[in-house]
Amino acid sequence: MLVKDYMTRHPVMVEPTMSIVEAQRIMAETKVRHLPVVETGKRLVGLVTRQTLRIPPTELASLNVWEITRFLSNLKLQDVMVKRENVIVTEPQVALEAAAQIMIKNKIGALPVLEDGVVVGIITEIDMMAQLTELLGGNVPGVRATVRMPNRKGELVKLTGAISEQGWGIYASGGVPTPKDPDHWDCVIKVRNVPREDLLAVIEGIEGQEVIDIR
Repeated sequence: MLVKDYMTRHPVMVEPTMSIVEAQRIMAETKVRHLPVVETGKRLVGLVTRQTLRIPPTELASLNVWEITRFLSNLKLQDVMVKRENVIVTEPQVALEAAAQIMIKNKIGALPVLEDGVVVGIITEIDMMAQLTELLGGNVPGVRATVRMPNRKGELVKLTGAISEQGWGIYASGGVPTPKDPDHWDCVIKVRNVPREDLLAVIEGIEGQEVIDIR
C-alpha cells in the first residue's frame, strides 16, 4: 500500500496572494482543512490549515468591527501560511504506514505529496482512517472477531487454518501487540456468510487463544 494509491489527487490549491477571507470561504465550501499554497507549475511554497487562519485575539482587541474587517481583508495567505521550508511532505512511492508514522511523530493532520517539487496530491488523517476501515472490512457485512494469541510463531496459522477447515474465508484482518502485554498479540478478523455462534465455537476450540470480542 503506497501513498499514491490512497492520497487525494488534484487537491484544491491556492496562491500565496489570495486573501485569507477567500481561503476560508474555499475551505468551507469544499470541506477541506488543508490547502497547499503553490506558485507557477504547482510548485509548493507553503501550506494553509484552519489553525493558521486563526488570528490571535490580541491582534484584534483594539480594533472596531470596521477595522477588523479591513484588517482581515488585507491579510494574504503568504502572511499566515506555513512556509515551504517548514512544511513536512511525502512522495507517491512512500509506504502508507511510513507516511502515517510521519504524521503521528510530528502531530500533523496532512502531508502534501510532491513529485519533483510539484504537488500531485495530499494525504490526510481522514484518508488514513478510511483505509483503516477498509483494512478491517468495516464497510462489508460479516462477523468481526478479536482474538488474543501468544506472541510466537505459528499462532496466526492456527487461527487461519481452523477457519479454512470450515470452508470459510477471511475477508479482512489486522493485528497489533496487546496493550501493556508484549507476550500477546490481538488479531482482528472479519468472516462473511457465517453465523456468529459457529465462528465463536471454532475459535474457542483453538488451544491458547482467546476471543476478546465478537460481533
